[in-house]
Amino acid sequence: MTHSPSPPELRLENQICFAVYSAAHAFAQAYRPWLEPMGLTYPQYLVMLLLWERDGRSVNELAQPLQLDSGTLTPLLKRMEKAGFLTRSRDEKDERVTRIHLTDFGQSLMEQARRIPVAMLCQSGMDLNRLTELREQVQDLGKSLRQA
Repeated sequence: MTHSPSPPELRLENQICFAVYSAAHAFAQAYRPWLEPMGLTYPQYLVMLLLWERDGRSVNELAQPLQLDSGTLTPLLKRMEKAGFLTRSRDEKDERVTRIHLTDFGQSLMEQARRIPVAMLCQSGMDLNRLTELREQVQDLGKSLRQA
């Protein structure tokens, strides 16, 4: 049985979604050698970035920029708490809100993590301006798709 070739708009190599998916997978692989010695997975690293920026965020304040629902984020935070990176506690003013705080160990990893962005820039083979431009284009694309 022979199949006729698919039209160009249905070829995998022509799909922007696959290019972004493939790049995201490559990023996760590129980060692994840097994160494994710290005991972090890539999603955990993203949580740590937000907490290093501002400790004591609520679960919702983490979920929004990560674009995760609390049902996905809560198990991740529980694993991170068990590993000693952070603590979870109820907000003193509103017990419905869970606050996330870095432990001393979690805070101490920030110094190691400072090397990662430069390493990723070098590994990308792009200069900072081009990479910044690309990031902004991908962010705009995501925003457009979410608004559609």
